[in-house]
Amino acid sequence: MKITAIEAFPVRMPRDMDAATGTAGSPTQLAAGAGGSGYRWSTVFPCLYSMNFETALVKVSTEGGLTGWGEAQAPLAPEVACEIVRLLLAPLWVGMEFSGDADTIADWWQAMYQTMRVRGQTGGFMLDAVSGVDMALWDLAGKMAGKPVSAMLTKAPKRKVKAYLSGLPAEGRKAAAARHWVEGFREFKLFFDTPKEDEFFRGLGDLPAGARFAVDALWRLEPETAVEFGKRCDDEGALWLEAPLAPETPLAHGALARAIQTPIGLGESYRTRYEMAPFFREKAVGVYQPDLGRCGITEGMRLAAMAAGAGATVVPHVSIAMGPQIAAALHFAAAVDACLMAEYNPKVFSVANRFLKTPLRMEGNRYVVPEGPGLGIEMDEDALALVAP
Repeated sequence: MKITAIEAFPVRMPRDMDAATGTAGSPTQLAAGAGGSGYRWSTVFPCLYSMNFETALVKVSTEGGLTGWGEAQAPLAPEVACEIVRLLLAPLWVGMEFSGDADTIADWWQAMYQTMRVRGQTGGFMLDAVSGVDMALWDLAGKMAGKPVSAMLTKAPKRKVKAYLSGLPAEGRKAAAARHWVEGFREFKLFFDTPKEDEFFRGLGDLPAGARFAVDALWRLEPETAVEFGKRCDDEGALWLEAPLAPETPLAHGALARAIQTPIGLGESYRTRYEMAPFFREKAVGVYQPDLGRCGITEGMRLAAMAAGAGATVVPHVSIAMGPQIAAALHFAAAVDACLMAEYNPKVFSVANRFLKTPLRMEGNRYVVPEGPGLGIEMDEDALALVAP
């Protein structure tokens, strides 16, 4: 089937930061800003966040009328990934015949990776754009085959995927935790979003009795103090300690993993097996957390196999996302035996469903994996047109 167009659309829409703060994609309070860019420093650690909901969508069209949708993780400056798709990636495939098999998609992933490899563009925005196209190709391939992506990845995919609640709002945390407990959630991730460790650990009292929790340290810890923090996580029975140290430090992560009992969670900052290999070599990863909007489905499956070989469990990272990213994470989770849970943020989930003709579904604390061909979603392009810059 011939590819006739590959388009990329930046999406940007306002959100209620008071309600979003403390949840996925908005873990901390943001500093006051000026200049009208919409980007603000975190008040807790040196990272920019957007006051808006931002992402980048990719659409692949064919002469037969079928389309595939993908999404690049682009919480800031989605126009960058879109321009990479438009200028560098789309010209590779428009006019080409697409067979829709996994080997072809893997070959096309490799070709996209190699376009800028010798120029040092082996991660970051470049790979985000590659991942968006890769995801769209898998959606298209599933539609061509009449199968869900998960059924193309494995013979017996799961039909439901357990979810853990990612973060709780800064205001009304205890009430929110109790509400989600009633809905069936038993696992919660809390962001280390306070200046003092004691204050953070006292906040565990906001969770219902019997709740289990993971800690996202937001890359804030230093090697000299991380072991002490990790041992406090040990004492409290944390599920994992996520992103504890600067993302460029596999040796320090390995040393920390050997010094504490709580598994280290890593993955969202890295796009390829080449980036993750040093962390697996150091036995630093107990919970592998791929973001499908950054690694794509093709490389994501390779990384999941690498994680399983290293004895790590797999828990997909889901941050700011619309339907394609969430659906891709669910099909991935359904296909990977080592996957125990997937991240869930109700506010992000609600926004994503506004732009789908048939919404994604939860049953209690479980995602329902879409059963339709491809990613199993249909984008509402009229609604999307209202939020594209």
